[in-house]
Amino acid sequence: MLKITVDTVGNKMNVKLEGRLAGLWVTELEKSWNAIRAKNDTERARVDLQGVTYVDDCGKQLLQRMYQQGGTLMASGCMTKAIVQEVTETRK
Repeated sequence: MLKITVDTVGNKMNVKLEGRLAGLWVTELEKSWNAIRAKNDTERARVDLQGVTYVDDCGKQLLQRMYQQGGTLMASGCMTKAIVQEVTETRK
């Protein structure tokens, strides 16, 4: 299960993820992200991965696309920091 919470604080869009970014939940996040992109400047979107417990390969690919489209990936903890590093280094 993945909980997706979208909040606007000032001119920043916060996308908070909690749970497993895997399987069908990747598709749900992609739908949410596309809706955000349609209405907002994703350069101002921050994706909080603090509450994520697992990310499969499709989830990593989606995070990479979100990063490439201007989203800022925020992580804490060894696993999510390693995933963010992997995703952001492949952009170079």
